[in-house]
Amino acid sequence: MSVTLAAFRPCVVIPCYNHGATMASVLARLQSFGLPCIIVDDGSEAATKQQLAQLTGVTLIPLATNQGKGEAVTTGLKAAQQAGFTHAIQLDADGQHCIEDVPRFLDEARAHPESLISGMPEYDDSVPKSRLYGRYITHVWVWIETLSLSLKDSMCGFRVYPLAATLAVIAEHPPGKRMDFDTEIMVRLYWAGTDSRFLRTRVVYPPDGVSHFDALGDNVRISWMHTRLFFGMLPRIPALLSRRRQSAHWAQVPERKGLAGMRLMLNIYQRLGRRAFNALLYPVVAWMWLTGSMQRKASQQWLARVRQQAERQQIALPEGLNSYRHFLRFGDAMLNKIAAWRGDIIWGRDIEFALGSREVLQPQAGQGKLILAAHLGDIEASRALAQVEAGLIINALVFTDHAQRFRQIIEEIAPQAGVNLLPVSHIGPETAMLLQDKLDAGEWVAIVGDRLAVNPQRGGERRVCWSPFMGNPAPFPQGPFILAAALRCPVILMMVLREQGKLRIHAEHFADPLLLPRATRQQALQEHIDHYARRLEFYALRSPLDWFNFYDFWQLPPEKESGC
Repeated sequence: MSVTLAAFRPCVVIPCYNHGATMASVLARLQSFGLPCIIVDDGSEAATKQQLAQLTGVTLIPLATNQGKGEAVTTGLKAAQQAGFTHAIQLDADGQHCIEDVPRFLDEARAHPESLISGMPEYDDSVPKSRLYGRYITHVWVWIETLSLSLKDSMCGFRVYPLAATLAVIAEHPPGKRMDFDTEIMVRLYWAGTDSRFLRTRVVYPPDGVSHFDALGDNVRISWMHTRLFFGMLPRIPALLSRRRQSAHWAQVPERKGLAGMRLMLNIYQRLGRRAFNALLYPVVAWMWLTGSMQRKASQQWLARVRQQAERQQIALPEGLNSYRHFLRFGDAMLNKIAAWRGDIIWGRDIEFALGSREVLQPQAGQGKLILAAHLGDIEASRALAQVEAGLIINALVFTDHAQRFRQIIEEIAPQAGVNLLPVSHIGPETAMLLQDKLDAGEWVAIVGDRLAVNPQRGGERRVCWSPFMGNPAPFPQGPFILAAALRCPVILMMVLREQGKLRIHAEHFADPLLLPRATRQQALQEHIDHYARRLEFYALRSPLDWFNFYDFWQLPPEKESGC
């Protein structure tokens, strides 16, 4: 039943187990808000019972024996509903939550009375590292169990529950009774159609605080909870996917989710190491594979084209080509981006030159070069070239309005990185002038030749040339090749592929310089793009799982087109 604004009646529910010493302070901080308070004594020791008995102006519910945090919260929620309240603010008794944020939580609950309002913690240095790391693992599992990234933090105990919806879920599917409660009730509420909304809030761990988290027992319970939720998610997949399609796409929400996700990846990598990150990669990629129907279909169609073309050319393909492994390779490449930006790609151990490529990539004093690349393999690993060639600077031209986000995160991760991002929305004279200055300074420029950019100055027109690729004509942008001709510098084709457990840099001369004579300009442009398409196909057949264009590459979006 919908809760109207006039019917909004909140109270506070505090589970307490041997936190009598801090309870008076918590209540003092709550006093100015004038909220009724229900305290559930979860079988505390005699000292705490005595301290709680001295409190006035609260409803005290004693449990005879310790039942666990989840059971204490459930008891408090039931009591709140019986007393006529519509919403309950859950707070911990140890004072670690920023109680001063209660008005913000209430305002959000009034505006969205049918949603669960939850804190999203901002920790200081007092947080135990084991608790911090464990949260990342739970985040990943919750995203899998809901097939959604909308639940940003499922472990914070600072919440506003809509009582009717919450108790209905508890009655039908009783959640865990201890430290597994917070996560499970949020997931099950999501399954039942109750959205969660998140507010950032400061969380501290007092030096004299008492924690009742049982490292062995509670971790076992949490692991068993995730097992139950995972298998509970499977029959709900159609409904969850339908709900996800009906929701706004994350890219349409005006939040810095790209940065948050990249920071999360970085934190896992920095704190737990690559081995732990790789272990988490399998369930995350499984979730991506299950929920990304468009990308999964594009991957399967790509691999089908690869097999057909390899058969026509009588080429032996690598073993184990399937869509899931294709997604895994993409996930691995995302981590390589971070490793490359941080300077963690080590020559010999992680990356090496293919035969003859070192000579092609040899810098020449005072002369810049243009690297022509593609969304094939780990082109960001070109950052590692700076380890071999001291002082080498590579500027990567990025066709996206969101590239400023990536530039910001790179500056945070590796402020001295040897790859500089140059975000542009289209290629124009000002782009050529900027890059010419870079080349004249002896720097290099990298640009991809397989993605289209809309030129707003031409009303959305996409200038392309159609060229044979994997057995069918595909549209390739003219811009990178016209730019290369305008810069009149050596052009190198470079791909960085995963081969025999390492990244291997393949480099070859493409043009020196790339010429487009005025009399035969269109013919010359077509010939250069055809050459690029042939070499791209060669390297793609060599390492098919390194193809990272997860869409129908052979079709143009429904926009105005101008082609060769």
